Amino acid sequence: MGAALAAISRMVSLIALWFSGAGLIVMTGIIFWQVVSRYGFNASPAWAEQSALILMIWFVFFAGAAGVREGFHIRIVAGVNALPVGVGRPVRVFSDLVIAAFGLALAIWGGDLVLRTWDHTVPALGISRGLAYSPAPISGALIFFFALEQAWASAAGRKVDPQWS
Repeated sequence: MGAALAAISRMVSLIALWFSGAGLIVMTGIIFWQVVSRYGFNASPAWAEQSALILMIWFVFFAGAAGVREGFHIRIVAGVNALPVGVGRPVRVFSDLVIAAFGLALAIWGGDLVLRTWDHTVPALGISRGLAYSPAPISGALIFFFALEQAWASAAGRKVDPQWS
């Protein structure tokens, strides 16, 4: 993969991580306000729970996509690492391609979910349910792209440089 494409991938991953972190902070603030309102003022805001849940959907999907590129997603590597180099590399490439296929499926069917729920409204917020689910196809496309980058690097015997390197 070219240096320019790797730099773009790194930047998109960083944006996804920052977006996810900001979403977690905002969600924490919303939940804090909900608790203070409920127990301090005996008047819990109706929008708090739904907005926190939608934020969680958003930041989990984007953090998961970044996790594919950064290598912090859940995986079992002990078996692959124990394989000889000649066998381990194709297995790693295959596993990256399986993740890419998952990302593509998420992009396709997540897009279908967004389209099917676009006319449904989240009652407490007045926004489209499709908007709430829109990170699914976006993160699916990112997972696909990041997994292909990982597969390319694995095939070449390299590793993708994570943000913290």
